[in-house]
Amino acid sequence: MFNPKRIARSLRPLLLAGVAALTLSACASNRGQMGATDYSGMSAAQGQTALADLTARYRANPRDRGVVIRYAAALRAAGQSQQAAAALEQAMSAYPGDVEISIAYAKALTASGRFDQSLSVLQNVIRPDAPDWNALLVMGATLDQMARHDEARRIYVQAAVMAPGEASIETNLGLSYAMTNELATAEQHLRRAVQMRGANSQTRQNLALVVGLQGRFDECRALYAAELPPDQVETNMAYVRALLTQQNRWDMIEQG
Repeated sequence: MFNPKRIARSLRPLLLAGVAALTLSACASNRGQMGATDYSGMSAAQGQTALADLTARYRANPRDRGVVIRYAAALRAAGQSQQAAAALEQAMSAYPGDVEISIAYAKALTASGRFDQSLSVLQNVIRPDAPDWNALLVMGATLDQMARHDEARRIYVQAAVMAPGEASIETNLGLSYAMTNELATAEQHLRRAVQMRGANSQTRQNLALVVGLQGRFDECRALYAAELPPDQVETNMAYVRALLTQQNRWDMIEQG
């Protein structure tokens, strides 16, 4: 039978990837100083170049707020979440109460598996009267990774009230349902997401993955092919098939 825990583990990085991407699409009034901090979509070479540049800038001035945030994002994209958290922890001391640094710190904590600490940081900066939807989205992603999916979905709905029409929120709702094997519902949310403000290639690839997990391989391949070069399409298709093999779902698909 389908093992939701294993598929949930495979989807966890996508939740945080969506969170990182939201800073690119946030409205001007909500973007603040974070700027373009999504390094997850870069090639390995581009990511290494960006990280090298930011490392030099961080060493030259570790108290530069914008540099710290971008440096930590590049570290997370490179799989160095603990180092990102350490850099942001120092920034938290230098900029106590700074919402954007707190959100970045919470992302790094969640990526490091320090979920309770991440929630504590977020609860300290989320205003009950006017919650920041970026913070809510990180909180939802953290709750999803703790398998507290109903709570996460309520948080995403709250975030959608604060920022209607944002693709990142709808994407994470879709991924949340995929984590519990509610793939048809996940697909509905992801199809909405690809039509929304801020939808990007990762949004569309998330849709491809969920379509593939339902055994619709031709459609899955076509969706990937619209976003990726042929070699990466084949790599992703192999990944989808491997997930299905691991879950022993082939018989389910053939009978469906």
